[in-house]
Amino acid sequence: MSFDYDLFVIGGGSGGVRAARVAAADGVKVALAEEDRYGGTCVIRGCVPKKLMVFASEYSGMVDDARAYGWDFQAGDFDWSSFKTKLHAELDRLEGVYRNILASNGVETFDQRARMVDAHTVELADGSKKTAKHILLAMGGRPVMPDLPGAELGITSNEIFHLDKLPEDILIIGGGYIACEFAGIMHGLGVKTTQYYRGAQILRGFDDETRGLVCEEMCQRGIDVHLGTNILEMCKEGDKIWVKATNGDERLFDQVMFATGRRPNTDNMGLEDVGVAMGRKGEVTVDDYSQTGVPSIFAVGDVTDRVNLTPVAIREGMAFVETVFRGNPTKVDHELIPTAIFTQPEIGTVGLGEEEAAEQEPIEVYATSFKPMQQSFAGRAERVLMKLVVSKATRKVLGCHIVAPGAGEMIQLAGVAVKMGATKEDFDRTVAVHPTMSEEIVTMKAPVRST
Repeated sequence: MSFDYDLFVIGGGSGGVRAARVAAADGVKVALAEEDRYGGTCVIRGCVPKKLMVFASEYSGMVDDARAYGWDFQAGDFDWSSFKTKLHAELDRLEGVYRNILASNGVETFDQRARMVDAHTVELADGSKKTAKHILLAMGGRPVMPDLPGAELGITSNEIFHLDKLPEDILIIGGGYIACEFAGIMHGLGVKTTQYYRGAQILRGFDDETRGLVCEEMCQRGIDVHLGTNILEMCKEGDKIWVKATNGDERLFDQVMFATGRRPNTDNMGLEDVGVAMGRKGEVTVDDYSQTGVPSIFAVGDVTDRVNLTPVAIREGMAFVETVFRGNPTKVDHELIPTAIFTQPEIGTVGLGEEEAAEQEPIEVYATSFKPMQQSFAGRAERVLMKLVVSKATRKVLGCHIVAPGAGEMIQLAGVAVKMGATKEDFDRTVAVHPTMSEEIVTMKAPVRST
């Protein structure tokens, strides 16, 4: 049977674009459909604009620090309009890069929605049908709004980059990394920031000591964090949004942002009709090679809800090409993935948290918390954390956790060592780089806890 294409990719985000580009460069006939903007969540409404907002929000603190170091200048007001214009110009530039990458590699693109018709056929929004030997689902995910009265008055991380003006105050609902990152961003930009989270501590799933310190530092900086708190209802009151919380509070805010979870973009895609199995959140079920139960259909990235990180989607896309088009069956390694969370203070983490590791085997914990030189000299009381979780039996470092400025940069390199199976003694043998914060990772001699 002949097909229009060897590969049809649905979704123009990081995973889909990488798979399409690499396959096309190998001479595979590839098409890709994207109903929104090229670049996906990461480039258009995630990592990239968020990190630029993190940078912008950190300058307010730098001015105070500079004065403490002897510089005599004053900060002006933050100009959201000017920043937003530059931000969106940069996103437009990056989208153009993605489009050019596809075009220069010979990928045919369709700027419209595509849905499945059968195991080898997709239908575009204009009604045309395209056939392909292989189909790759890479539609990504989206933030979800809770089901409560007045929820439509709120925004999500998608809309926060498009605000006409910064609010005077904002309520952020959620305790995951997106909620906590935007709490730091908005506070740093001068917005009075309140955060509600229904759980007992923010950043569920991360090392307890790490998330405890981050929450403490967020509160110290002036973010009004309420744990064990959710909202019951919202309604418009003048120019404000009235919010009633589970703790009995009734308050008014200019903006309410929900960061209460994400779902895969599998609605109305026709997947059930062609026999593609999905989980309870709508995630596409795949095997170790990203293949669905329908042999011609594969899926990568957030649509599979495995590890929802851009570099993971890219690796899954590469492994898909290796498996399907290069005759080299390749599994994606989802173990020991270094991760940065751009809270303020920043987190870098790789491997197991203390609690998770202790459930698996006897461990030793090496940790130190201190005031770093730069901030201490400026009169700030902020603390950083360096922590290693070590197996008693093998001496391998099972987890490394850093809370500090630049933690994301540090964990990338620490991640190499942990991925290689470095032992605590390997860390000890490494000479410290002085004076740095990260030198503490190799100078901790005695465990603080042992289980």
